[in-house]
Formats: sequence, structure tokens, C-alpha cells
Amino acid sequence: MYVAQAFKGQLGFWKYLPIPLSFFAMMGLSYAVITSMDIDVTALMQAAVAEKGSTPFLMENLLQFALGLLMLLGWVKWVHRQSLTSLTTSRSSIDWSRVFTSFSIWGFVVVATTLIGVYFSPEDYVYNFNLVPFIKLAAVAILLIPLQTSFEEYLFRGYMMQGLGAFFKSKAVPFIFTSLTFGLMHIGNPEVETLGYGILAYYVGTGFFLGIVTLMDEGLELALGFHAANNLVAALLMTSNWTAFQTDSIYIDVATPTIGNDLYLVLGVCYPLFLLFFAKKYQWNGWINKLFGPVKTP
Repeated sequence: MYVAQAFKGQLGFWKYLPIPLSFFAMMGLSYAVITSMDIDVTALMQAAVAEKGSTPFLMENLLQFALGLLMLLGWVKWVHRQSLTSLTTSRSSIDWSRVFTSFSIWGFVVVATTLIGVYFSPEDYVYNFNLVPFIKLAAVAILLIPLQTSFEEYLFRGYMMQGLGAFFKSKAVPFIFTSLTFGLMHIGNPEVETLGYGILAYYVGTGFFLGIVTLMDEGLELALGFHAANNLVAALLMTSNWTAFQTDSIYIDVATPTIGNDLYLVLGVCYPLFLLFFAKKYQWNGWINKLFGPVKTP
């Protein structure tokens, strides 16, 4: 049982508080400053990109998450005395084939749907490929984006999932809590400022989707691969001037920003098909118990 892997380390409720509370405090303070001072996040980011360049600006932002990942894993190792393997999976070792399978499939889906959009609505996209800037972007993105996404996965669906599960002796509490907080964490993103709070349905829905994947598969591997593919392809293939990633990508989306059918396609079609595929491939069963059942102390 994945959540019960927490018992392989040293528990103690106080030990689980500093990192999540520090993270939420920083996110909350950032959002409070933005709203209280009525800061235009998109304009602020565009000014920073113009001053520093898109790739250096991206690197600055991603390095914060890389540092956060190192701090989190160090805290787990030295304070909880828990191994990286047990934080990652209930299997005897990390299954990298799961990581790469999830990465490959979701990466293919995102690339395919993006190119289909370009084909059918070419007026909404600008071809932006320049070899040297793109190589610089690719080097930074391939190195740092997996660290950024891994930090979020290890924090929400690893550390907090296991800690809350061990404390409440329930999978339902960490499943619901981490899914909601993961989605709401993005409330300060420029996408929310541009599209409105309705786009939070995508982030919260993704949180629940990744929570299901983690609990049903008894490990983080599929979630790690999915999240890395999603953000990496977004940075390299398609960005716009109002998204969190503003890069020297191959295409720039210049369409009027709206919440369109893409949201319903992802939440209503792509995610369910992804779950069905892996449920069959990895023979998932006992859905109710794995998602909402009790956590038994070993």
C-alpha cells in the first residue's frame, strides 16, 4: 500500500508541518500581494522577459522548484529517515518503465492535439522556431522542468499524501485535500488572471486525476512521467504571452484567450481514457478501497 509507506520512516505530526506550511505561506503571501496591490501578473512577466530574456527568466523560476525538491528530499531523508524509494512507490524499487511510458503517451497526446489545432486553425498560431534560442530553451527545459514537476508531485502526492494518510488513517482525506490544494495552488497563475477562475477546474481536475493515478497504481511513477511530459511539451512546443511559461517555443498562440472545448476534451475525454488504459495495462482493481479506504498500520 503506497500511503502506508510513511510508516517506514519516522512519523511525528510536527515533522510534516514545516515544509507544506512554508510552501503554502509563500504561495498565499504572493497571491495576497498580487490581489491587494492589483498587480497585472501578465504585464509583470512580459516586462521581466523583455529585460532578462525568456530562457533566463524561465531558468530563474525553475531553479526555485529545483531547490525546493532538494530541500524536500533532504528533509525526508534526514528528519523522517525515509528512503526515496518508499516516498516514491510501494514497489521494491522505482519502476522507471512506468515513468517513461506515462511520459511518452501523454507527450504524444499533447503534441498531436497541438499540431491538429495548428492545422485546422493556422490563423491562431505563429511559427516561432529559431534554432539557437530554441537549443538554449531545450537545454534549460529538459534539465529543470522535470525537477519542477517532480517537486510538485513529491510534495502533494508523495509527502503530503503519505503524511495525511498516516495521521488520519484514511486515504480519502489525503486524496481530496491534496487534489484540491494542488489545483488552488495555481490561483496566482497568469492564466487565471486572463481566463478567470473557471480555469481552476482544469487544475483541480488534474489534481484529482493525478491523485487517482497515484493511489490506484500504488506509486508516483505514472504521475511523475505525466506531469513532466505535460509541462515540458508546453514549454517547447506552444506558449503565449499570457501563460506561466513564456518561452522561445516552436509556436506562439495568438488566439483570443478563452476557456474553450479544450478544457472539456482534456477533463472529459483524455483523462478518463488515460485512466482506462492504465487500469487495463496494470490491472488496477479495488477502486473504492484504494481511493477512499482506511490506511492500516503495518
